[in-house]
Amino acid sequence: MKKVLALACLATLPLSYAAAEGFQVNAQSAKQAGMGHVGVALKLGAESMHFNPAGLAFMDKTVDLSAGLSGVFAYATVEGNGFKQSTDNTPSTPLYAYAGFKIYDFLAAGLSINTPYGSGIKWSDDWAGSHLVQDISLKAFNIQPTLSWRITDRLSIGAGLMMMFGNISMSRALIGPGEMTYMANYMTQAIATQYPQMLPMLQPVMEPIIQEMAIYDDASAASVSLKGNAGVRLGFNVGAMFDINDKLTVGISYRSKVTAKVKEGDIALNYANEEHFNQLVGKINTLLQTAGQLLPEGNGLPSGIGIPPLNTGNFSAELPLPSNLNVGIAYHPTARWTLSGEVQFVGWGAYEALDVHFSPSSLSAYNIYAPKKYKNSRIYRLGAEFAATDRLDVRMGAYFDESPVERDYLNPETPSMDKVGITAGCSFYPLKNFSVDFSFGYVQGISRDGSYTDEYMLMKAIPNVADEYKTRVFSGHYSAYALMPAIGVSYKF
Repeated sequence: MKKVLALACLATLPLSYAAAEGFQVNAQSAKQAGMGHVGVALKLGAESMHFNPAGLAFMDKTVDLSAGLSGVFAYATVEGNGFKQSTDNTPSTPLYAYAGFKIYDFLAAGLSINTPYGSGIKWSDDWAGSHLVQDISLKAFNIQPTLSWRITDRLSIGAGLMMMFGNISMSRALIGPGEMTYMANYMTQAIATQYPQMLPMLQPVMEPIIQEMAIYDDASAASVSLKGNAGVRLGFNVGAMFDINDKLTVGISYRSKVTAKVKEGDIALNYANEEHFNQLVGKINTLLQTAGQLLPEGNGLPSGIGIPPLNTGNFSAELPLPSNLNVGIAYHPTARWTLSGEVQFVGWGAYEALDVHFSPSSLSAYNIYAPKKYKNSRIYRLGAEFAATDRLDVRMGAYFDESPVERDYLNPETPSMDKVGITAGCSFYPLKNFSVDFSFGYVQGISRDGSYTDEYMLMKAIPNVADEYKTRVFSGHYSAYALMPAIGVSYKF
């Protein structure tokens, strides 16, 4: 019975939230961020390694270097029955660096590092949804050696080896605000309904304990924190590009799914007041023992409650980083104008569920299976660039990003919704082959209602609990927006 208060916090371990949907970050170039993140049909030099490795073969210089940093300032709000909560996020800073080298006129190679997945979201420790998430942070890095071959003057192909690694940390309440009182009320009602003659004998002992449990009506009595590093996992990035004529280019690229694995993550338990909580649990267990002696055998009450010693072990989990298929077209109506549009198909359907396993074997009873039921989604992008002068390029773009999360699986760990992004940017060339790149994006989520159902773990361990007391539904109206400035530099020689 000691698993009574365990693991509500892990039932939906997400490793997620970003300015893009799910936990994918589309901020891999300050230049292309100003064009709505298009790039699959554009010849971007070294930066093509991310968008379409086939474009690397069209480098016009021997060496092409590019690096930059974005800031993601994301804000989310959820409003439900009797509460309204906003995030207090720390900005995330996805980065990138690309180095391309022309080997022959028709062959180029390069190396890149970027952060295609990552996130951060922070709610209050004691808010109404703390049993689902308090805070979370994810960083995933990709190192990619790339080779690109221009087969003809108009056709090229390319491929890169993705080597992904990263880390995760998250916290959520094991016993959220009001859950102690919820359990006490259920037990009182169960005794009053089944054994009303016993209630007068137990009530004098129960009432002061119940009053003491009410201290945690507005606070999370106990929480858990998880931290883990994901080892290196391999994937691939391939693409092709074809010039239909001097003005029109089509491109296609595919980045494979990579399954990140945390093999030995660390677990820590946190308390609002550990000494008081342990004393209170001792009183509750004494009460349960007293009730067990007075009530008939099989009375439906647990023999005791407690927090399992999760901090003495480790956890392991797997997370799919989804595949991406990009198809696009670029049009150059004049020498100064570039227009591009593309569709990005994101394979979120791979994220069906999350399994969390605990070791040593003495903790395996607490293993979790958490359904996610993500669906595949699409992102529609448009971008334009205008060479205003020999030293200044200006850009603009827009995109629509579909949510992969179903209405009945909407969770504040990933306040997912369809999003509209508006972007602008520019590049200034103080020297002929050296540019400083700026962009800014505003991402507006389309507000939505949703819910998530999980189980009261503390109620599961009590025998004969009525079905309506076993599960809880967290519902709310979600809204979100993000600001995304970026700066980068590039140099060719």
